[in-house]
Amino acid sequence: MWFKHLQLYRLHGMQLLSPEQTALAMAEHAAKPLGNADARRMGWTPPASRLGGGQLLHTLQNDGHRLISALRQERLLPASVIKEEVEERVAEIEVTEGRKVTCKEKSALKEQVIEELLLRAFVRSQKIDLWWDTKRQLIGVNTSSRARAEETLDLLRETLGSLKVTPLTTQTLPVRAMTTWLGDAATRPADMQLGDQVELKTKGDDGVVRGRQLDLDSDEVQQHLEHGRQATQLALGIEGQLSFVLHDDLAIKSLRFGDALIEEADFADDGDDALARLETDFVLMAGCLRASVERVVEWLGGEAQRQQGNPEGSSDA
Repeated sequence: MWFKHLQLYRLHGMQLLSPEQTALAMAEHAAKPLGNADARRMGWTPPASRLGGGQLLHTLQNDGHRLISALRQERLLPASVIKEEVEERVAEIEVTEGRKVTCKEKSALKEQVIEELLLRAFVRSQKIDLWWDTKRQLIGVNTSSRARAEETLDLLRETLGSLKVTPLTTQTLPVRAMTTWLGDAATRPADMQLGDQVELKTKGDDGVVRGRQLDLDSDEVQQHLEHGRQATQLALGIEGQLSFVLHDDLAIKSLRFGDALIEEADFADDGDDALARLETDFVLMAGCLRASVERVVEWLGGEAQRQQGNPEGSSDA
């Protein structure tokens, strides 16, 4: 259950429900099998479902951490397949009846085709985990996609009745800080480790430069910076804790937890109980994520101050 990515959000002015109240609310929005006419559906699923656990909410009461999981189900129905079927039916009508099919008829045919093909479409399921630090009023969604994170938050909003969140932002823009760190080693925080992966962009149309397994202090990288390119992705690490790729929107991706942390989890005495193992992993992971996110925010000058009123990009219900 170790997270691979983090889309980070700040909660605002929310009255926290008890774990019992939250679990009851989640049960009303639990995942259900797709109906025949459903193109997609989303609901809560036990984080430990594959391990035989049926608990929708896992909490660490003393530390304020919560773990929940959403199950997103979607029928795979490519637009090209729909288009081809509609065109075939249009052609058949025009030949059989000797007339042109109107736009209104084409639209009706398309709806009919979608309804019929959905019954035979494959279903793709995706589990999306969510870490909720109730003491820090922070949510991290384990997905590389901002859109999937927003869908998960929409489900949480519907479940709780209200949820005001904004993407986490910092005083210094990540792109500015990453470019500075890359160009001047003296500006890097003492506990920062520079990785071997980077993405560089310019404001013009000169394309994107991506590199992996590179010496990021090399002359080649420095020359790109001198020509005005900026770092929009940068591999970094916190010694002994976490390595990751920081993105210009403050998404933290490609997480790799420290060997010592993984070894501690492996040697924990869980009595071969899969559910106990998940709880152990969550304790260690959540503590690491809290400390690491706080450290990254410090590197970026601290959290940006929220403006009065409903800020742009906020989600509220």
